[in-house]
Amino acid sequence: MSTDTLSPSGLSATHRPFDKARAGGSSRLRTVVRGRSEDAGWIRPTLIGLLIATGVLYLWGLSASGYANSFYSAAAQAGSVSWKAFFFGSSDAANSITVDKTPAALWAMALSVRIFGLNSWSILVPQALEGIAAVAMLYLAVRRTSGPQAGLIAGAVLAATPVAALMFRFNNPDSLLVLLLIIAAYCVVRALEHGSTRWLVGAGALVGFGFLTKMLQALLVVPAFAIAYLIVAPNPLRKRILQLLAAGLAMVVAAGWWIAIVELVPASARPYIGGSQNNSILQLTLGYNGFGRLTGNETGSVGGGATAGGQWGSTGWSRLFGSQMGSEIGWLLPTSLILLVAGLWFGRKAIRTDRTRGALIVWGGWLLVTAVIFSYAHGIIHPYYTVALAPAVGGVIGIGAVTLWRHKSAFAASMVLGVTLAITVAWQFLLLDRVSGWQPWLRYAVLTLGVATALMLVVSTQLRPKVRAGLAATAIVVGLIGPGAYSIATAATPHTGAIPSVGPAGYSTGGIGGRGGGGGGGGGGGPAGQTGTGRAFGGGTAPGGTTQGGTGGTTQGGTTQGGTTGTARGGAAGGLLGASTPSAAVVSALTANSSNYTWVAAAVGSNSAAGYQLATQLPVMPIGGFNGSDPSPTLAQFKAYVAAGNIHYFIASGGGGFGSQMGGSNSSSEIASWVESNFSSTTVGGVTLYDLTQS
Repeated sequence: MSTDTLSPSGLSATHRPFDKARAGGSSRLRTVVRGRSEDAGWIRPTLIGLLIATGVLYLWGLSASGYANSFYSAAAQAGSVSWKAFFFGSSDAANSITVDKTPAALWAMALSVRIFGLNSWSILVPQALEGIAAVAMLYLAVRRTSGPQAGLIAGAVLAATPVAALMFRFNNPDSLLVLLLIIAAYCVVRALEHGSTRWLVGAGALVGFGFLTKMLQALLVVPAFAIAYLIVAPNPLRKRILQLLAAGLAMVVAAGWWIAIVELVPASARPYIGGSQNNSILQLTLGYNGFGRLTGNETGSVGGGATAGGQWGSTGWSRLFGSQMGSEIGWLLPTSLILLVAGLWFGRKAIRTDRTRGALIVWGGWLLVTAVIFSYAHGIIHPYYTVALAPAVGGVIGIGAVTLWRHKSAFAASMVLGVTLAITVAWQFLLLDRVSGWQPWLRYAVLTLGVATALMLVVSTQLRPKVRAGLAATAIVVGLIGPGAYSIATAATPHTGAIPSVGPAGYSTGGIGGRGGGGGGGGGGGPAGQTGTGRAFGGGTAPGGTTQGGTGGTTQGGTTQGGTTGTARGGAAGGLLGASTPSAAVVSALTANSSNYTWVAAAVGSNSAAGYQLATQLPVMPIGGFNGSDPSPTLAQFKAYVAAGNIHYFIASGGGGFGSQMGGSNSSSEIASWVESNFSSTTVGGVTLYDLTQS
């Protein structure tokens, strides 16, 4: 009897159908646990462990941050009760004005709130899940060209990057943007394999959807993707060009359908486009959220600067390594740059269609283009934007390290690996020294272990294979200790406000905002190094609550949190960068007879309004949008709303009124002055309210 037809028990497999089924199920289980047959047995368990660790890092204690960025949380609440607000990304369910971004990231949050109700978890879990998916997709993308070891390194680097641990636990749009761009890169890598039009068009569509998440920032990856395909794809040049044009068309369609609808819907039938000065999504796209970020010419912004030392930090190649951004993304940035050059050099003799070279162009191009833009942009730029660099850093390090390891028999490759690790730990020592009071032993441990391991890497050609494998694993762990520890500290710290920053509670490396990340005082902080002065309307006292943000200035009646120093005057009720938590008395006043009004209240600035909207789950009009500088509503429109009995209260609040400094509208100040002159005020729970139904 042929052994080919025998089961392990010696009986013919054709006569043991149930055992065969069991064997098939067991085989599938082994496939899930161990992975592909060609992989080493430790690959799949390590991947599963990485994803579980990532999940714990991104999900554990998530609710400690409350509503995090209340500006977006309020919009998610609005979208959960109004499909119109959902589609346009309105700040309130009555659709007075939109947020100053395209709404794709809000859609995930609004659906979560619609299903699970309004709470911290329903707001923040979508971003954490996006982070876990991002690590998994980066692994898959890098694996396709450089093997599972490279994929695991790339995924671990992304998970352990402090700014990733910050943003995948927060509700800004960046988390969805990063996930979409990683999946787009995966599609490009697949397209490079056989010159696939389908995969390339898919990449274009994903970048287009990324545009609906954070506008022009999504397009920073396009040059790298296009160059990689143009150089490496196996098709004739003419076909490659046509395929890229098709992908470009897919990108335009995926991004443009929503833009076209918003432009075509009459202004009277939709909310005002927040962040624009003329109610135009195109002006928002190309101006405030577009080229204005490069030039600093952002009408209605609270700051910026078109000079080398603008209010959003000095520009130049050192920006990503400086006090504001270094602790966010800089930990492995030098490592990635060295390995990018080394990887391309050691693969220089490969054929044109070499997929490893193509992958290095994809991730390296993404890294370089984005880094240059972030380094030299004169407009609004916050340190947490650098999360967009984290996948590229991980991809380059994973591919570059494995490429050099495969050449480890060459002394030059071993030398580069050793020197790279030495530079990595030396730089991490300097970053940890910026917060020298936090775990002071850690930087010395990183440096000592790193230098010792680097020396061993240099002479690794003399070691036995098993020893070399252990050395490689040790080098990876040592290189991730610094950023990993900082990521854990970041995840353990609650973050609220508009501009969160990384690191342990009570320590700052000079970034904008601090741990809570909000502006200071009632009016919110200004840009880096500036003192935020909140403008209060109608006098009165500050709210009896806490304004979300970092730690900063103190107001009457409650604590205002913000990373920058702030001074509140009069009735600070949440500011430009942080929302308030109103007292039960205020909530009771706003919810009384709420069905009689379109808006239960109005307040200057979206964050001032957001705290009250989240507490009442009723529409609160954010006068002037995020900065209080948009002409929405105008004084005439506001008077008409009041005359029609659409608004119950006006809340005297800090924030807003800054837009005129950058050419924005003064409507919010005009409205506040008109209210002060024509209505009497009362103080409820420490908050100054004007009853607009009682003149």
